[in-house]
Amino acid sequence: LYAINAVIIGLSVVFWIVLLLDPGNIMMVKHCHVTFEGPSPASLLMLLEMNPFSDLMIGWIVMVFAMMLPKLIGPIQDIYATSFKRQRIFSAVLFVFGYAAVWIAVGVVMNAAILGLNLLMPKSFIPAIIVGVIAIVWQFSPIKQRCLNRGHNHWSLAAFGWAANRDAMLFGIMHGVWCVGAGWAMMVFPMLLPEGHNVAMLVVTFIMISEHM
Repeated sequence: LYAINAVIIGLSVVFWIVLLLDPGNIMMVKHCHVTFEGPSPASLLMLLEMNPFSDLMIGWIVMVFAMMLPKLIGPIQDIYATSFKRQRIFSAVLFVFGYAAVWIAVGVVMNAAILGLNLLMPKSFIPAIIVGVIAIVWQFSPIKQRCLNRGHNHWSLAAFGWAANRDAMLFGIMHGVWCVGAGWAMMVFPMLLPEGHNVAMLVVTFIMISEHM
């Protein structure tokens, strides 16, 4: 189990290094209006040219793995403890794949919304402030608490064959759903900040890991 912890934390550190170095500026939305009137079709084209959606999704995936991998230690340990030795690694990989698929699907929606907000209010703190307020309200809501509680459910996995693979994948998907439900607003907040997003990501990561524990 100590080896599992070391591998997961090590991978998280690698993703954090990439995140903080930000190669290609994939973590910041770059934009300026091409007309003084503000948002326009030309401004939208420039926004998309300066910020390819694929780059935004790469940044989102890196951020998810950097911030979320430590939260997966418990479920992966559970998979190792309840699976046959020959099945453990594959089941753990399927679990992570299912979990990541949920966050990637959410990332498509979130990045589209972030692009839209940057088109309307480039370099403004207003969207971040609004989402920050929503995150605080959500933080103390019963729905958030329900998602957080259900994120601790550990499935009984089948032992053999297709059923074992299916259960591991579904375990990852459902864990991702509850994780998104608990932390969607906090994940978006740092990405809307024109400045200081790295510090915000570190703070959000600390909060999310602490509440999960």
